[in-house]
Amino acid sequence: MKISANLGFLWNDLPLPAAIRAAKRAGFDAVECHWPYDYDPADVRAALEEAGFTMLGLNTRRGNVDAGDMGLSALPGREEEARAAIDEAVAYAVAIGTPKIHVMAGKTEDQGAGAVFAENLKYACAKAAQHGITILIEPLNKYDAPGYFLKTTVQAEAIIRDLDLPNLKLMYDFYHVQIMEGDVCRRLQVAMPIVGHVQIASVPDRAEPDHGELDYRHVFAWIDEIGFEAPVGIEYKPANGTDAGLGWMKTMLGRG
Repeated sequence: MKISANLGFLWNDLPLPAAIRAAKRAGFDAVECHWPYDYDPADVRAALEEAGFTMLGLNTRRGNVDAGDMGLSALPGREEEARAAIDEAVAYAVAIGTPKIHVMAGKTEDQGAGAVFAENLKYACAKAAQHGITILIEPLNKYDAPGYFLKTTVQAEAIIRDLDLPNLKLMYDFYHVQIMEGDVCRRLQVAMPIVGHVQIASVPDRAEPDHGELDYRHVFAWIDEIGFEAPVGIEYKPANGTDAGLGWMKTMLGRG
């Protein structure tokens, strides 16, 4: 199974180009990130080329983090900001050769949020399609992201089905899905036609995947069995530093 280091959590104490090189040394097959915008894309691309990596995905900006923003694309009245964030993400993705962008919905209970999100996703997909980029949406659990608009795979699947856009896919994160819905392996199998990326972390502490509610040996075997061949995103918060916690790669995947 191929694995991708999420540099939003792994080696996030290093500058992004250095984190890419660290992931290569550790034996990952690819990388992904959250918000790379503080780094010159030329420097990031150079590090990716040196490592022989693709940066699989990045996120649109959250907005005003100090004010509690966690994305903008479902927020009525902030469409201009949301589309500027989408434009920025597409431009950065093109510059570094990233094939997928997670468009963050944001925290809102507004009745008009669904319609706003749909229109912004249409905009994002049209922009991204010009460059062969896939747009992802990801449900986030209500404990880590209280008030987030997109909460479940059922909700996300309905949005994807209704919009019927070829480059709009689901980011399936076992951590969030286990907390909100459970039955994670069966849900993934059913959702496979619309899944664009898969991520993992232990539940409930979101740390290394060698403990907790989910048996990732079973999950990894299931992912292989159902034919998911793309790198799986390793998006956990290291308990005691990234390098110190990489033993799971040897015990569970036989690498490292």
